[in-house]
Amino acid sequence: MFPLPFRELNLMKQRNLSLMELLHHFFPEMRKLELLDSYTVVLIFDGLDECRLPLKFQRLCDVTESASVDVLLTNLIKGNLLPSALLWITSRPGAANQIPPECVDLVTEVRGFSDPQKEEYFRKRISDQSLANKIITRMKSSRSLYIMCHIPVFCWISATVLERMLGQAESGEVPRTLTQMFTHFLICQIKHKDRKYHQKCDPDPQQTKESILALGKLAFQQLEKGNLIFYEEDLRECGIDVGEVAVYSGVCTQIFREEFGLHLGKSNMSDFLRSAVDKALQSENGHLDLFLRFLLGLSLESNQTLLRGLMPQTGSSSHSKQETVEYIKEKIRENPSPEKYINLFHCLNELNDHSLVQEVQTYLNRGGERRLRGTRLSPAQWSALVFVLLNSDQDLDEFNLSKYDQSEECLLKLLPVVKASRKAELWECNLTEESCRVLSSVLSSNSSSLRELNLGKNNLQDSGVKLLSAGLENPHCTLEILSMYNCSITDEGCAALASALRSNSSSHLRELNLKGNNPGESGVKLLSYLLKDPHCKLETLYIKKHKLTRTVV
Repeated sequence: MFPLPFRELNLMKQRNLSLMELLHHFFPEMRKLELLDSYTVVLIFDGLDECRLPLKFQRLCDVTESASVDVLLTNLIKGNLLPSALLWITSRPGAANQIPPECVDLVTEVRGFSDPQKEEYFRKRISDQSLANKIITRMKSSRSLYIMCHIPVFCWISATVLERMLGQAESGEVPRTLTQMFTHFLICQIKHKDRKYHQKCDPDPQQTKESILALGKLAFQQLEKGNLIFYEEDLRECGIDVGEVAVYSGVCTQIFREEFGLHLGKSNMSDFLRSAVDKALQSENGHLDLFLRFLLGLSLESNQTLLRGLMPQTGSSSHSKQETVEYIKEKIRENPSPEKYINLFHCLNELNDHSLVQEVQTYLNRGGERRLRGTRLSPAQWSALVFVLLNSDQDLDEFNLSKYDQSEECLLKLLPVVKASRKAELWECNLTEESCRVLSSVLSSNSSSLRELNLGKNNLQDSGVKLLSAGLENPHCTLEILSMYNCSITDEGCAALASALRSNSSSHLRELNLKGNNPGESGVKLLSYLLKDPHCKLETLYIKKHKLTRTVV
């Protein structure tokens, strides 16, 4: 078993060497092993999202032939090089698409903290249980922050800040937005650094400002390049002393870049922030979304006050805020992709503007979700509804379309909510092929939470089932239960389902309900055979009037 972190492989990107030489470099003790083919070999490539190698798939078959590290890696993935080896690649979801789907046999998702685990973390991290309870209550009161606590390091940041503030070591308004939390965390880290390393009670504002701006420059430059980790050469490029940065731990707070096409010295704050919004919307992978939220939050005078000497004067914050709010609302009305408009609502939240969300919340509060039936919402209000649902205190374990409007239009508008739910009830909602097409994309997504899908009593027909099957055969699909009761499915649809489940060896589907349909003998036979296939996980099949279960040999 050979663990090979990408952060170390990156350092060898200029070298040409064979696979054997690469392994000898990291594991000198294995030089005595002459033939890898004599062993079962497991190669673990850790942190694909940290990879700085150009993953170009060029053919290579000989373990003794020299090539660049990226060529060695891609040929291992393709199975051209050492085909008997087992490969395990870890990655954040956003970078996983760098590996061709046909090279992936199994996808395992390691999710962040669940809600009970978030509470468990705070109780273990904070020794004073009364204070821990206060912190948990405060975090739950801000849904957007509590959701982010599924990231363990954000729990640590929140605990560090709130332990000081609620423990009466400091006073002030408790953070309710991401910007406020990060700003308080930065202040905590600066004070900790000065007390620990310089025995100072108050930091030197100018020295601190220079250090923070240098770290900010480093963070933003690497963010634009898509790099998640920094090396010494990156630090030196930004004029940062490697020894000095070791005592700094904090968050980038102020970056103004020429790449935005504007500079504070050449234009006003409103123009600058509008340009930042445009830049983030143009990003295909959303790598500037979080930065934009933080930047907009820092434009508020209340947050600038917290940073005192670290921030320059930026002019009239109130004027800039209102113009920026209206610009973001305009962008929401242009109906961008779901991920983009959800981030734009987070941006409004950082600017303390809740007007669009409040409009939709009014509908919900006056009579629950059913009041929305027949209500003509504007595109911006639909977007706000999605944001409210994704950030509400209600559990997203189950999404039921009938609570809103039993229509395909409503499903398409609320698709991000379906994607974030573990169970979707879409029973008798007049769905068509188009619904199957978008649901197939949800099933194919490596960030979908959907585990159970009920499409009963919709006239999907075989054409719709074929579209849905494309999602079921995707290695990223994690659906476990699928019901298509009375959906006008015949042998042709059954054949598509059987083919999809056979071709996807990593399929999680264990229950399939096809009662009330019209399959012939061949359709029943194809699907029944899956219950005997050792490579298929299907355990229960409802078809015709029968309940068939897996045959244990």
